[in-house]
Amino acid sequence: MPNNLGITRQGLDLALSLREKYLASEPPVILDETHRLLMPEHLLNRDIDLQTYEDPLPLAMVASRDPDSPMSIAAVIRMFSSALSTPLVTEVFSMLGETSKHAVVKQCVEAVTESAFNPEVIKKIRYKATKFVVMSRSRYTEALKNNLKFLMTGQIDASVFVTEFFKLSEAGNLRLDIRKRLILGLLTSDKIRPSIKFLFLENLECLPLEIRRDIINEAINSPDKPNLEVIKQELAWLKLELPSNRVN
Repeated sequence: MPNNLGITRQGLDLALSLREKYLASEPPVILDETHRLLMPEHLLNRDIDLQTYEDPLPLAMVASRDPDSPMSIAAVIRMFSSALSTPLVTEVFSMLGETSKHAVVKQCVEAVTESAFNPEVIKKIRYKATKFVVMSRSRYTEALKNNLKFLMTGQIDASVFVTEFFKLSEAGNLRLDIRKRLILGLLTSDKIRPSIKFLFLENLECLPLEIRRDIINEAINSPDKPNLEVIKQELAWLKLELPSNRVN
């Protein structure tokens, strides 16, 4: 239960856990569903119970530490409902404009605090934030498509393509099931060089364990092709390196 400070022990623990995740460049995940990333849409949907994420401290951590502006602004929007609950929480909210790395967060916090949390101002910002998330995802998705075209025509280096793939899919908050499908398609494609596929395998640790396991298993079980033999051998080794209790 929240105390007179407006925070909970569980919220503090989650905030500290999120801090460690961000330091390790790991994205936040939904509680009890660690194979699913926490998305801006979850934070913006007031009908979804986000459990301990509802606590001001985890929301403040996402708003200030998340590398992607759509996630940060969505966390700020989610915090509106609790920002006036106690003087401490109000102060934490006000500080987000200074601690977040995103200018859009600063603008949002300043607009709300200067209006004394006017409901009409909050309503307008919530609407603009939703549009911002949608537009951001669209831009990142288009960038992914363009990079793939550049790769196929030799206009972009393979290592740059793979690095940008993970950065853009993360920054655009691309759903995990879509990321999995894209990576599986690239790993099993006849048109992608083995060297590029190995670069993808080296970066799989950027993904949650459940998604890694699914990609590895599904790629291993894909139809055999001569050009997939060496990739499947490497996947078999990666599967052995997964925690034994999570391997099929």
